[in-house]
Amino acid sequence: MSTTLNLNALWCEKYRPIKLDDLILSDRNREIIGSFKNEIPNLLFVGTPGTGKTTAARIIVNEILGCNFLYINASDETGIDTIRHKVTNFSQTKSFDGKVKVVVLDESDFLTANAQAALRNTMESFAKYTRFILTANHKHKIIPALQSRCQSLDIKPTIEDAVKRCYNILKSEGIEVDDLQKKKFVELVRANFPDLRKTINEIQKNCINNVLCITNISVDTELLDNIFSGIKSKDTISLRKYLIENEDRFYNDYDSLLRSFLNYIYTANVVDSKKKEMIAVIADHLWKAAFILDHEINFFACTIQLERIY
Repeated sequence: MSTTLNLNALWCEKYRPIKLDDLILSDRNREIIGSFKNEIPNLLFVGTPGTGKTTAARIIVNEILGCNFLYINASDETGIDTIRHKVTNFSQTKSFDGKVKVVVLDESDFLTANAQAALRNTMESFAKYTRFILTANHKHKIIPALQSRCQSLDIKPTIEDAVKRCYNILKSEGIEVDDLQKKKFVELVRANFPDLRKTINEIQKNCINNVLCITNISVDTELLDNIFSGIKSKDTISLRKYLIENEDRFYNDYDSLLRSFLNYIYTANVVDSKKKEMIAVIADHLWKAAFILDHEINFFACTIQLERIY
């Protein structure tokens, strides 16, 4: 009896983009990546899990460059020896076809400080032959010296594109979706946004006998309760530390957390006058999120304003 895993049974793998045109990107990021031909700069793709960072890197090395590349999952190989041996040995020689070679360091924010320092030197020493594509969930965990050597791109799909992609998957699989389920389907995408991989897995889980049957959509209410408690107790300094330590619970997506917290405040036991002020403040910081670089600081500033209102 074969125990080989059929990846086509997993929709997130079956429908993983292999061409740039199929990848969900902002117009700006698509323009930048589409401009690459036979050469690329060192790249740092930043975004929450499931947004397409690794897929974008694979499309660049396979479709756009068609080059020799080394892939390393840095969450498994975090130490300096990986850089000194695997990465250096691959990077120091010219490829046989004369094309640039690429090292893809997936989840590079897991690399130790020493490994990142060694990588900095490797990137400089072998720049003639090799380029690097780093992916990271948490940009602040990448040392400044590496950030300055890379062109950084924030990878995040739009909610509209995420809904469209997931709905097209349902159509391709011949899944029936009634009007009630369409509403729940959009709610499910929003609840898991921007993690498209998790969203697709959740949708597949809720398909029974070729019919979409979404029942409950889970929200981390404990996290929202703790944010509200931190604001009520006027201890946003400790609240910030708590959120940074628990970023994995909301996939480091402070914008989605803001949206969830707005809905939380809407139903919270707060007098209407304060509730309206708090919602207006959250909405203002959601608007600012489209222009700022550090979304964690934006969220922290929002909690400080909410603290003053409460």
